[in-house]
Formats: sequence, C-alpha cells, structure tokens
Amino acid sequence: MQKPLCFVLMPFGQKPGAGGAVIDFDAVYGELIKPAVEAAGLAPLRADEEQAGGIIHKPMFERLILCEFAVADLTTANANVFYELGVRHAIKPATTILLYAADGTRLPFDVAPMRALAYRLDSDGKPAAEADRDKLAQLLQAARADTVDSPVYQMVEGFPDIQHIKTDVFRERVEYSAAVKEELRGARGKKRGEMVQAIRAIEQHIGPLERAEAGVLVDLLLSYRAASGWDEMIRVAGQMSDPLRRTPLVQEQLAFGLNRAGRGEEAERVLLNLIEARGPSSETFGLLGRVYKDRWDAAVKNAETILARGLLDKAIETYLKGFEADWRDAYPGINAVTLMELRTPPDPRAGPLVPVIRYAVERKIASGKPDYWDFATLLELAVLAKDENAAMDALAKALAVIREGWEAETTARNLRLIRVARQARNEAPPWATEIEDELQRRAIK
Repeated sequence: MQKPLCFVLMPFGQKPGAGGAVIDFDAVYGELIKPAVEAAGLAPLRADEEQAGGIIHKPMFERLILCEFAVADLTTANANVFYELGVRHAIKPATTILLYAADGTRLPFDVAPMRALAYRLDSDGKPAAEADRDKLAQLLQAARADTVDSPVYQMVEGFPDIQHIKTDVFRERVEYSAAVKEELRGARGKKRGEMVQAIRAIEQHIGPLERAEAGVLVDLLLSYRAASGWDEMIRVAGQMSDPLRRTPLVQEQLAFGLNRAGRGEEAERVLLNLIEARGPSSETFGLLGRVYKDRWDAAVKNAETILARGLLDKAIETYLKGFEADWRDAYPGINAVTLMELRTPPDPRAGPLVPVIRYAVERKIASGKPDYWDFATLLELAVLAKDENAAMDALAKALAVIREGWEAETTARNLRLIRVARQARNEAPPWATEIEDELQRRAIK
C-alpha cells in the first residue's frame, strides 16, 4: 500500500540558532523528523532548495496543496518556511504539525499561540532526545483524525474546505493555461474515433508531464477518459509527480482506467489501498463496486453460476458501503438497488432504499447544479418502478446534459441488465428497449 505523503518544510544545512549555537538541520531531518514520519506510517518528502531567483516554484505549491500531511520546522524563523506554512494553512484545515528547536527560539507573534513541539538539541546541534521523535510520531498519528489545526479555519467561520473535490467538477475549479483548456475541450468534441489522436497531439505540446501544471494533467487524464483511452489514462497517471499521483482523485481515475482496460485486479488493489489509507468514500466504493460488477458479468458469460451469485452479492454490498459512506451521493445507491433487481428473487432491501436514493438525487438537482448522473439516476429509478412517463422525462433531461459517450453506455448497460432479468420473469415492459437504444446511439457518436 502506498503510504500517505508528509511534506517537510524546514531549513537546510547548518544554521545559527537563537542562542548562537549552530543547528544541523540535515541531522534534525535525518534523526528526528524522517524517522518520526515513517513511524507514523507516512512517507516523508522534504522540500528542496530548487528555487529560481528566490521564487517558489510550481511543484512546491502542488506539494503544499496535495500532500496529505505536513511538518514545518519554524526554528530560525526562515522566511521561506513561514511563507509555505501560510499557503498550507490557507488551503488545508488540518494535518499540519509545527515544531521548533528549544534552544532559546522565540516564535514570532502571529504563530506563538499555535501548538508546536519543542525538540531538544545536543552540543553538536543535533537531536538529543529519542522521546521527541516518539512525540512527533504521536502528533502525526493524531493528525489522522483531521482535527482542525489551521488558524484560518479555526478563526474564520465558513472558510471553504477545498480538500475534497469531486472528479467531474475538478476542471471547473482549477485555473490553468486557457489555451490548453480550450484545445482539450475541442478534442473532446470530436467524433469518438478521432478523440484519442487529437488529445495525443495536444499532449505532445504540453511537454514533459512531470513538469506540467496539476490542472493540465488532470484535464488531460479526464480527456482520455472521455475518449475511452484507458491505456492513455494509465500512462498519464504514471507520469505525474508523486504528490499528484497519490491524490484520491487521480488514484480513483487510475483504477477506473485499469478496470476498463481489463486489469481489474490492479484496479481493486488501488481502490482497497485508497480506502485503507483514506477511509470510506462513496466514490471509491462506487468504483470498487464496478470492479466486482464486471467480474460478475464475466462469470455469467462463462456460465459460472455459483461464482456469479457470490460476485453479485459482493458488488451489491460494496455499492451499499459507498452509499452509507455519504447518503448525499446517489450513484452507489442506485447501482446497489439496480443489482438487487437482478437477484432471484429480487433483494427486498431495495424497497426501503429507493426513497432515500430518490430524495438524495432530488436534493442534488434542486441545488441548481445537476449533471448527467443525476438524471440517469432518476431514469433508472423510473425503470425500476416501471413508470414509462417518468422514464422518458428523465431520459430527455439526461441526454440534454450528457458529456461523454461512456456515460450513456454505462446507463444503457444497467437498463439492459434490468430488462434481461425481468424478461426471465416475464415482467419487462415493452418500452424499455427503446430507451436503451437511444442511449446506445448517443454512446457511439
């Protein structure tokens, strides 16, 4: 499992401390901070000195934003460390730990009230106490609880929390090169068979991916997704910087691409590792449910009846975990009840769940920012209820906001599964095929 990254902000080399004695900051990192970070189950990433003319470079900002944890050594009141700490506190409400050398250091007024670990030094300016390392490890472990430690978030009520951003709105929240953004949008507007080639041409002009802006890389990743370029998604994710590649958004999309490329076991490992590291998430469990759903489908096609039954139940339970993780996200909920309809007999747990899912999606639509999946959810609910008028109405609204062909293909597949199961029970309404055909036409454009 990939360990969460901890970004370390601190001075380098040997610097004079407040008491006049020289402090060996490389020893502080190697003997105190790094071992403590590793003992807390994290992977240390030390800020480098690569700055052009004193200007903090883009990778530094990306690490400050994307690394899940951070440690800042405030000894010597280093200007760069304090600037970086300010950026971190502005965008991360939690998971930032402060420390300083107890050599007479006096913290500046603005940070003096903050909780910080004072570590001890020996006569050579190196860490003197193993207990300080243990204490730092304990503080990092405690930070996993996401207790707010940023004074910005503590003192300014309602300050926006941008640490959790849904995949499909990421492009709208990140400012980056307008020219590249427009080029990628144009490529996604081409016919499906031409999209991958057009996106590849744009990628060539971006240059080395490890140096590109995070917003450009994520848009490139999602553009390949729109073109069903699964192998390209996997490649792009692999060439991202480590902090960006480790983010839940990129890990989830990597798993999405792996599964669609027929590498379901790898996708499963990525998602299970993400759940272990970050905790339950509706989106992560939703993607994992799709992995098990595809395995069930393969078992059905191979006439492995008993295995198929077990995989269907596993997919249902996984989608349910996703819906229970966040009941505002209807996506894993609708997938759970759709699969429940395929059991013989249908799973009775679907009955109480349907009103909850309907309420969740209706509240999302009422918020004024509905997307394709919201109307697709209403469509599947209407088909499950055998309500033709509601189904046709939801279909019209879904087609009006469709973004990528694979979305319609996914919905058509779900409806086909429902229809086939009902045909076996002589319950399929005659209008169901018409809806599937319309979605499939949109999927191949």
